[in-house]
Amino acid sequence: MAQEEKVAWIGLVVGLVTGVVYTAVLLSRAAGGPLVETPYVDAMLWSVGIGVIVTAVVTIVVAVLTRRDGHGTDVRDRQISARAEHTARAVLVVAGLGALVLAMLEADHFWIAHALFAGFYLSAVLEGITKVALYRGGVPSW
Repeated sequence: MAQEEKVAWIGLVVGLVTGVVYTAVLLSRAAGGPLVETPYVDAMLWSVGIGVIVTAVVTIVVAVLTRRDGHGTDVRDRQISARAEHTARAVLVVAGLGALVLAMLEADHFWIAHALFAGFYLSAVLEGITKVALYRGGVPSW
């Protein structure tokens, strides 16, 4: 398994776990009350920060344990990365537009923040899924 594929798996798993944990924390804080009144900023910041840190640490540990030995990325790795980024970017753009519309409609900050958060989250998960699928299935030549 290529180092870049390992990194994609790590990012995908950590992303899914942090998203589920954040949602669980948010819903437990709401305790049946209105979501808009639920404190979310600290949990959102913690989930993003912990996700980034855990991904970095696990990636470093896996690289050390598997002894990367200077194997660089090749053309296939760059093609997979580019395709995955292009695929995920669409989700991010839609979420940004959604947040923009919510701001124009003067929606509560809660919904604007979560539209952006969901966009980043879904974009990262989609990028991970796309990378893993391309590593497992091959890069189509179009």
